[in-house]
Amino acid sequence: MSGAVRRSMGMCLPCLSGAGDDGVVTPDPETRRRQLAEAAEKRQKEITYRGVKNPEALERKKKKQEETEKQTMNSVPSGGGGLRWQVG
Repeated sequence: MSGAVRRSMGMCLPCLSGAGDDGVVTPDPETRRRQLAEAAEKRQKEITYRGVKNPEALERKKKKQEETEKQTMNSVPSGGGGLRWQVG
C-alpha cells in the first residue's frame, strides 16, 4: 500500500508530475527587462506618494519651492554682501 502512495504523491501538482508547459511563453530578455523596470518605477511612485491625496498638487508645490529657492540664491550677491574683516 505504501508503494501506491509514493507513486501518486506529487502528481497533484502539474509542475511536479512532469507535465508540459501549458503554453507559457517567456518573453525575450529585452521585454522582460522593460517590464521589470516599469514595475520598479510603479512601486517607487507608490512608495513616494503613499498617504498623499493629490500627488500632482504635491509636485507643483515642490517645483514652486525649488524655483523660490533658486531665486533666493540668485538674488544674494556672491562675495559682495555679508561681513567684512578689517585689520589694523
